[in-house]
Amino acid sequence: MSIYGLDPGQVKNFIVVPTLTAMGSQFASIAAINLVLGIAMAESQLRYVRQRTNGGYGRARGLCQMEPDTHNDCWTNWLDAPSQASVARVIRGFIGNLTPDADLMISNQAYDFAMARIKCWRDRGPLPAWNDPVGMSAFHKRVYNTAGGAADASANVVHFKAAIAA
Repeated sequence: MSIYGLDPGQVKNFIVVPTLTAMGSQFASIAAINLVLGIAMAESQLRYVRQRTNGGYGRARGLCQMEPDTHNDCWTNWLDAPSQASVARVIRGFIGNLTPDADLMISNQAYDFAMARIKCWRDRGPLPAWNDPVGMSAFHKRVYNTAGGAADASANVVHFKAAIAA
């Protein structure tokens, strides 16, 4: 029995690959596809579209569990730059050209995965190899979750192995 709410192979093939491909070939490497799928698997087990806490709901949104401040930073400090107009146009297309809002990641999986990819893209270091679950989990912890976040890079390797296998 899978611990994931959605089938990882279907999410990869029918959501992640088309989303990242639409963003442009520079965003859609096999390593990037496996990484963002693994992030969603580690963050939400492909089950929760809003962060769950003991007191109800937390701040994070979407299967990739991005917080509104991170979402807004991706737009303000990267996507809104004139040099990023072409990818921003594609991402706005995922949301029907609505004003970008973190809540849209709850109901729009393409937008959710696109924003996760942008968060990872903005890191200056290279992505781990497409088949390196340990490196992907460490990247997730360092770039996506942060040093003070709750993610456990050792425990999350299993999710990145599953993402690679999907």
